[in-house]
Amino acid sequence: QVPLVESGGGLVQAGGSLRLSCAASERTFNIYTMAWFRQAPGKEREFVAFIATVGGSTYYADTVKDRFTISKNNTKNTLYLQMNSLSPEDTAVYYCAAGARGSYHQPFYRYWGQGTQVTVSS
Repeated sequence: QVPLVESGGGLVQAGGSLRLSCAASERTFNIYTMAWFRQAPGKEREFVAFIATVGGSTYYADTVKDRFTISKNNTKNTLYLQMNSLSPEDTAVYYCAAGARGSYHQPFYRYWGQGTQVTVSS
């Protein structure tokens, strides 16, 4: 079991910002690619972003590109998702995930956090 613990969700007005955090073990950060996914009410869970284990290259869904930034602090063993210019369409439960390789697809991620709710009001 690889515990991933998200935090930072909440209620924000449209146009606002939030920063999500995901705490993990040092081993997790050294081995696995880390990613964010989200699931809106009544919809399937979808890819948001991932960051490569080596080199730190980042990849984003088109819906969040230029508004969201994924990053990680290896000293603190924490993954972040900085979300700017939020809209009601960003309302979802956001999940942190860890997998053996970076991908847009969920099956490549073996470990998942419990999720944190983000609600954007209009």
